[in-house]
Order: sequence, then C-alpha cells, then structure tokens
Amino acid sequence: MNRKTGRGNRWGLALVGLALAALGGLTLARGLLGPSTPIVDGDTRAFFAVHSPLVWWAVAALSILVALLALRWLIAQGRRDARTRLRLENGPDGVTEIAAGGMAHAVAADVEASPAVLNADADLVGPRGRPEVRLRVAADEAAPMSELSGHLSRVTLPNLRDALDRDHVPAVARVSLEPSPATQRVVR
Repeated sequence: MNRKTGRGNRWGLALVGLALAALGGLTLARGLLGPSTPIVDGDTRAFFAVHSPLVWWAVAALSILVALLALRWLIAQGRRDARTRLRLENGPDGVTEIAAGGMAHAVAADVEASPAVLNADADLVGPRGRPEVRLRVAADEAAPMSELSGHLSRVTLPNLRDALDRDHVPAVARVSLEPSPATQRVVR
C-alpha cells in the first residue's frame, strides 16, 4: 500500500468513525434522556406511505453508490506500484530498458545470499527516473541483525546501484524474524 492509499484509508476510517460515534451518542442520549415514544412515529410512516416507490428507489441508489465506493476501496488496497520496465538510459544512440521483475529477482537473490536470510522478495517501484526498491525479508531469529544489515549495506545495495548506474537508490526493507528451519538428520 502506498502513502496516498494509506492517507486515504486513515481519513476515510476517521470520518466513518466520527459519524458512527455521533450517531451512537445521539441514540444513547435519546434512550437515556429522551421520551419513551417509538422512533418511527405516525408522520414518518405517513411520509413513507405517500412517497413509497421514490423513497425505496433512492435507498437502492444510495446503497449501490456505497457498494461501488467500497469496491473501489478494495481494489485500491490490492494495487501495487511495482514497475514493469525500467529505463536506464535515453540518448541519441537509443534507449536502454530492463525488465523490472528481472532486476527485482536479482536483488532478492542477492539478499538471500546472506546466511541470516531465510527468504527474500523485492519490488522496484517509483517513477522511471527515480526507482526505489522495497524488500521483504524473512530473517533467522538466531542470526545477528548486524549480519543482515551489513550484507544489505555492503553487498546488495551497492550491487543494485551499480546495476542501475545510480549514486542513490532509496530502499525500504521490512524484516520479519522467523525461527530457523529444523535441521534434518538422516539415521541409517
């Protein structure tokens, strides 16, 4: 999820939360302090009786609108900013492009070369001129973190900068610690 989607989620959830808290507070106040009359009185029933087909069409249209907004939100959650192609050079002699997936696979393999890493995955994201790398790393919880950070700073990121011919490539690594796999013994 990118920053824009995250910001939209926070605002949307905050507004829905405020609306629900206000409605809940009003309902609680009416139940505790208000008269003990039914919520739906004769005037409300008369309104629905007079405007019966139009009111229900409006309720249906509003429900469809809410469903479409919810569907758009769900689709935005699954969207990834991963690049498919990455332009390295553009000059009079031609254009040099690489497959971002191949580069991401190479970066993940470079990370997995560390003995502290159990599994790694990478994505190249961002605009064409300023690529960024996002790493998801499953590291051995028994291995020292200095091994992993040293491998990233001394091997993986310099190799990536050399491959992309860039002085600076922003990187974000999400590291989860997992137990080391059980060693298997063969008994004969």
